[in-house]
Amino acid sequence: MKVAISGIQPTNRLTLGNYLGAIKHFVSLQDKYKMYIFVADLHSLSVDFDEKTLFDNKLNLVLSYLALGLDINKCHLFFQSDVYPHTELNWIFTCLTTMGELSRMTQYKDKTAKLTQQNKTVKLPTGLFMYPVLMAADIALYNSDIVIVGADQKQHVEFARELIERFNKKYKPVFTVPEPVIAKTGARIMDLLNPEIKMSKSNTNVNGTIFLLDEPAIAASKIMKAKTDSLNIIKYDQVKQPGVSNLITIYHCLTDMPVTDIENKYANANYGVFKKDLAKIVSDFLINFQNNYNKQKNNKEQIFSILAKHANTCINLTMKKMKEVYEAIGINKSW
Repeated sequence: MKVAISGIQPTNRLTLGNYLGAIKHFVSLQDKYKMYIFVADLHSLSVDFDEKTLFDNKLNLVLSYLALGLDINKCHLFFQSDVYPHTELNWIFTCLTTMGELSRMTQYKDKTAKLTQQNKTVKLPTGLFMYPVLMAADIALYNSDIVIVGADQKQHVEFARELIERFNKKYKPVFTVPEPVIAKTGARIMDLLNPEIKMSKSNTNVNGTIFLLDEPAIAASKIMKAKTDSLNIIKYDQVKQPGVSNLITIYHCLTDMPVTDIENKYANANYGVFKKDLAKIVSDFLINFQNNYNKQKNNKEQIFSILAKHANTCINLTMKKMKEVYEAIGINKSW
């Protein structure tokens, strides 16, 4: 069985975009691949974080994974920080990486630009710069065949491929070269108030983001207030109607109704009718998710026991891989 890997940072509350762009696809592929899904807590240290809420965010992410349909008995679910070879391989990959490569990363440039806007005296975290190297180590350790990512992470997977190929060529073929898997639809859900930017946990105006733990009525209100345009036509056109297209994408992803069918259904309707129906769909989805989430809370002890077993499995697997790595580069570390 081929191997798939992915992870999400526990930096804030999960959004509808996180579900549609990533977690939904974890669930759809868990019967087809050997899945390694982790909570990327080490990655979350690359930006400013609150140590008082970090663990709660980690727990919430695990509970959300399970409430959204990830089967803890089918996939390996673990905290990244529990599997120490991730940081060990990170250093070796760092020594194969150039500063020029990392400085060209689009996400790095975007995030540093935001930090610069917020504070004229900018202190850029080195971890933010090095983020793609740790991500490459995450991927390589498991001989991943595919990496399930959102559209904004594609460049990082391409970098990981290059780094893995560089190691294999310089030393010996130790790692599998993976392929990115990006959802055909929903890979990039946009902000409701500004459809030019991605829906994000970190956006300053929370009214443009639907969080999975939002009160359903509040989420419905956000849909009703979403930016559209003056055309009053329900048509998928990302150039001329980015706001409407974003809402159609959300509708499609939550119902699996083809986009053309959505357009036909609302051919004679105005935005108010369309938004009202979508608000109900989003509200119903959140009610179901939150019911499942609350049920998972009652199983925390059992969940942590399974997470510990998964972490031990991953440690044993990745230690074997690191033995191959050290032999390949000539260190021959004693285990």
